[in-house]
Amino acid sequence: MSTRVSPDARPSTATGTGAGADTGTGTGQGIGTGSGPAALDLTDLPVRSRTYWLLADVGNIVRRGLTHYRRQPVNIAWQLGFPILSVLLYGYVFGSAMRVPGGGDYRDFLMPGMFAMTMAFGFINTATLVVHDSTKGVIDRFRSMSMAPSAVVAGRGVTDLLVACAELAIMMLTALAMGWRPDTGLGFLAAFGLLLWLRFALIWIGVWLGLLVPNPEAAGGLFAVAFPLTMISSIYVAPQLMPDWLGWVAAWNPLSSTAAATRELFGTPVGGDSWIEQHALLMAGVWPVVLTLVFLPLAARRFRRLSR
Repeated sequence: MSTRVSPDARPSTATGTGAGADTGTGTGQGIGTGSGPAALDLTDLPVRSRTYWLLADVGNIVRRGLTHYRRQPVNIAWQLGFPILSVLLYGYVFGSAMRVPGGGDYRDFLMPGMFAMTMAFGFINTATLVVHDSTKGVIDRFRSMSMAPSAVVAGRGVTDLLVACAELAIMMLTALAMGWRPDTGLGFLAAFGLLLWLRFALIWIGVWLGLLVPNPEAAGGLFAVAFPLTMISSIYVAPQLMPDWLGWVAAWNPLSSTAAATRELFGTPVGGDSWIEQHALLMAGVWPVVLTLVFLPLAARRFRRLSR
């Protein structure tokens, strides 16, 4: 990390008037309270430094995270390749066997759901990276440095959002190659934003879990939890095609609201009878807020307790 003066640093109090050392009782010129033309006024340093160095710390954390991807191409191949394989698998293998309520092409129904699924699985990668830094002592090293504590978590979030943008772009290009043709314009941009909004909320779940689990192997086991949550949703099948009780659970899954909202914005709406299905756009914005309000404080509290 960058070496810098602490925001609360104050100049020395040497009192000499000559051109020698800046401390002691000789004839040195001190920096700060000493008199003469070489005296330096640093009264504006604290206010400027807190804002500047917070952004600098976040930037360094982001650069560190992206550098790891560049130096470990296998991780890039897995993280970006898995969504592509999922789109091809579900689109071609199951596409001809699935039914869409009201008719229509299953691939048009599937693609928005696959985008939401990719955002959902992203929290596993977040948890794995956080627990790796935690067990290797990297986070302890950050905490021992004169850097903003919030920069560690904020930098992780910014990095994950940048990677999520790359994942979505690659998945959408793959879907277009398969024949998916969404409506373009503001609706397309709004759908892209809703998907990133969901990913932003799930980042804090990943950070919290990454600070809880003991090792990276245990973080990999979170896939066993995430997979049922994506299956019991409207990502692959409309809730009205499920048994009544299971369809109710799937409809109230936060992933279902984002999937249904993006389908509507992409021009392939699939309506439902329940209140939450009819207000998918509203709930796609509300659910991430709820998740953030719950898990962001939990992640922050867990991060503070690491030093105890």
